[in-house]
Amino acid sequence: MRFLLTSELFFNILKGPSRCYSKDKSADPKHPKDLNFQSTKTTQSVAVSSKIPADLVEKSPASKTLKAAESPKLTHELIKVNQPKASAKVAVREAVSNAQPNVKDSGKITQIPSDTGKQVSTENSKPAAIQESFKNPSNKIPLSTVSPNPKGAVEKKQKLLTYPVVPLDEILKRFLRTVKPLLRKKVFKEQEELTNQFEKNEGSELQRLLEEAGRLENNWLADRWKRVAYLENRAPLTIFTSPCMTFPMQYFQNKSKFLSFVAKVIYGMGEFKEIIDAQKLPVVQMDSFNLDNSQFCKVFGTVRKPRRFCDVLEQHAQSNHVVVIHNNHFYKISIYNDNGKLLHVDVLTELLTNIYNRKRTKGPSVGLLTHDQRDNWAETYALLSRNPKNLQVLKVIEQALFTVSLDRNVPATKEDQLNVLAQQLLHGGGLMENSSNRWMDKTLQLIVNPNGMAGFCFEHAPADCQPVAVMMDFIQKKLSDANYGTCGCKEHKDSNCVTPLNFAPPDKCISFWLTIAERNIENLLPQLQVHVFKFMSYGNNFIKAQGLNPDSFIQMALQLAFCRQHCQLPAQYESAHLRLFSGGRTETIRSTSMESRHFVQAMTKAKTSRNQRLKALRVAVDGHQEYTKLALQGRGVDRHLLGLRLMAREHGKPQPKFFKSEGFAKSMHFRICSSQVATNHEAFMAYGPAVRDGYGCCYNPRAADIIIAISAWRSNQKICATQYGKSIETALNEMGQLIMDNKEFLCIKK
Repeated sequence: MRFLLTSELFFNILKGPSRCYSKDKSADPKHPKDLNFQSTKTTQSVAVSSKIPADLVEKSPASKTLKAAESPKLTHELIKVNQPKASAKVAVREAVSNAQPNVKDSGKITQIPSDTGKQVSTENSKPAAIQESFKNPSNKIPLSTVSPNPKGAVEKKQKLLTYPVVPLDEILKRFLRTVKPLLRKKVFKEQEELTNQFEKNEGSELQRLLEEAGRLENNWLADRWKRVAYLENRAPLTIFTSPCMTFPMQYFQNKSKFLSFVAKVIYGMGEFKEIIDAQKLPVVQMDSFNLDNSQFCKVFGTVRKPRRFCDVLEQHAQSNHVVVIHNNHFYKISIYNDNGKLLHVDVLTELLTNIYNRKRTKGPSVGLLTHDQRDNWAETYALLSRNPKNLQVLKVIEQALFTVSLDRNVPATKEDQLNVLAQQLLHGGGLMENSSNRWMDKTLQLIVNPNGMAGFCFEHAPADCQPVAVMMDFIQKKLSDANYGTCGCKEHKDSNCVTPLNFAPPDKCISFWLTIAERNIENLLPQLQVHVFKFMSYGNNFIKAQGLNPDSFIQMALQLAFCRQHCQLPAQYESAHLRLFSGGRTETIRSTSMESRHFVQAMTKAKTSRNQRLKALRVAVDGHQEYTKLALQGRGVDRHLLGLRLMAREHGKPQPKFFKSEGFAKSMHFRICSSQVATNHEAFMAYGPAVRDGYGCCYNPRAADIIIAISAWRSNQKICATQYGKSIETALNEMGQLIMDNKEFLCIKK
């Protein structure tokens, strides 16, 4: 899901806090200002010949996933923030270098069986049937079969589509449509000429290379995306790439209720893993096409290990333990008995109570190192690993199915409760709160606070949001059963229940890196604004009753709110899943279009009639749906253009001027980076903003309300998450009232 931050952006964010955006009349939703964009005629929609039958698209749910890196940096460049001089690193260079991965293989997850310790690749073998290029638009995408993963991370054998290589002319035509609303007429004409030159010259050769990769690989994008969007990203995992998923707020009457809840969630996670391992996950379909379930198999026992230049992923799917972190101390507990059966929740509660009642002073802030930028952590990791005691502790943590953070109580008012919840899950609140009580490298971190806040922090490299969101739903439904978890085994050996994991006292070098990490996290966290609110006026039911798609409707509201606040049209990102394809991750829905631009203009010009506004709303929503369908089919712009850039990189060719053009740069600078993560529960997902002058925005549209989580950086004085939230509320109310005032448009189903 994420837009990669450049070194310059990361450095600017850490410069220190600045004033929040101060509201003025032009930015206040109560004082709308006409937006006089460059007037241009709407171009006729480019005809899109579907590679997937139209009835599939019409029936398919346009479910979205969390965003990932959209503008990957294609050079190995260090983010040098609070780093020591080169002389301080010499001692560890050799140790780090010895641990470097093969860059070509760094996109793979290495499956490590617990009994042998040998590394076994879990990558799917190449299919016998090779996908043909999309030369004939009338052809359907042929099917390919994915081999199941080894025991411990199994999945049903599914018939899945092979990820396509779309014709270059189709992609570039669609690209021009998406950049037109962002550019002046003169600049757009120059962009057209440059794009045509690119198609005839360098683009043609890069397309040929991409088609060749598509013929040789089942999914030419999957490993490249994982490597470039995540593993090579040197920014911290905290805020920049790792999202969080909340549970509904809990109300713990006492410590016993608190620990009983944690035990039930651990039991639920274990039960969810058993469903995956037993190949009992339901296979969702779009029409007659299966959606890929392989991401569910990649989240348990997985860890992202720091390396210079490019991290590596390891999975220990057959592990039987979790690591509990309390007061910065680490403990290993097994959640299965000797026969592989999940322990009874009472037994798990007893183990957690054993840990929680230990009167130990606050431990060393080793967990804080995992928040730092990746090259800093790679240096420190090499130093830690030199000590056999530390190396053993690291192995136990990394081999855990997941970590469990029992946090220190953090007070929060009812008005600020959801904001604090998001902050605690995203980063832990800082040195004085719970940031050290984390291990950010683990794919799954269960985090629970005695104040009733609970949820997951999720390392994004192995998978997108579906496994975590589905698991939260699964567990939350089970929690309503008072007897949940009582089917577990009560037999356990007291002597092997809780194993403390103690790092060796930090030496001068490690203490130095701890100081660097402390400075970085203390500079970073105050820069993040988070605003979470519930829009109460209406929800999904009202929007659907008008024959409008709720997701597209909300996307138009986000764009209208931004334009009202900042008086300019943003490049707007939304993520769409690619689970229709073997190993599929995400594609970008470019929500800004000529149709959305006309809608914003209609809503901000006083002389526009109500009927004109309603028509513009309908056309904008339909236009967004059209692009959504294309994205779900793997026919979006962004992943294909990324593939062309990577072909140039892999074959030693210079980057074409097309990728340095104003139109390309503007269309990739996503000032609204959004996604829909829907659940019936009062829960939400949150993540950091993509760019310095923009917003992260994740929303959960429910039947009668919409929960919206917004993030932004304080380092830009014109950006304010709270003000943007108010602008969104105003936009949604105005759009709702527009419908209510028109009797012909209104057709609410009773």
